Amino acid sequence: MSDSIRTAVVTGASRGFGRAIGASLVASGARVIGVARDEQALQDVRTELGDRFVPVAADATEEAVAQKVIRGYRPELLVLNAGATPPLAPVHEQTWKTFSRNWETDTKQAFVWIGAALREPLPSGSAVIAMSSGAALAGSPLSGGYAGAKSTIRFIRTYAAEESDRAGLGIRFVALLPRLTPATGLGEKAVAGYAARQGIDVETYLAEMGPVLTPEQVGKAVVELADDLGSAAEYLVSGAGLKQIG
Repeated sequence: MSDSIRTAVVTGASRGFGRAIGASLVASGARVIGVARDEQALQDVRTELGDRFVPVAADATEEAVAQKVIRGYRPELLVLNAGATPPLAPVHEQTWKTFSRNWETDTKQAFVWIGAALREPLPSGSAVIAMSSGAALAGSPLSGGYAGAKSTIRFIRTYAAEESDRAGLGIRFVALLPRLTPATGLGEKAVAGYAARQGIDVETYLAEMGPVLTPEQVGKAVVELADDLGSAAEYLVSGAGLKQIG
């Protein structure tokens, strides 16, 4: 980790990609403020990673939480990863409540933290990495509004980068889009659902996908992008590595 990034905030840090991102950042020398609702899961992460991981049990979609954490810890890196598990069902079997679940968590937390980052603002030279999804490119017909919610995170990142430039804030905004993987709880269920939808077994479905993305690869990608002051705006990350979009 570069000397310019000493403190990082990771939302959704108690499991999946967020936990792996926190581990990679701690290993790189950063102090990580991990935000998630599950206090016990956060304490488990702290036990694993040590004192450089600081647990904050809170709802990452609340504006007051974002403001308090940014003001209290003055991070040079935000990784906006919090998200909900989408209900797996085709669109005609969804309700508006299930369809909008990811808008109220994934998109809302990105909106709240990015707004706070611009208003405070974060120090010049800081970076915000917003976790979108490969579904934002390819769609996700079994996941309700998930793909749309993740696509909107990309738009919010674009708007924020423009505002940072207009105000001369020097804050870098990057979107990272992980491909579907069975290596997380969310991805495992999705892979099983899409395999069943195609009438094939999970092993065949995974073989057609190519190299499987791991949480550790996502953590490594975040550290790489945090250190890359000349990074592009968006990247897809898969089992084959990082690929610039656009």
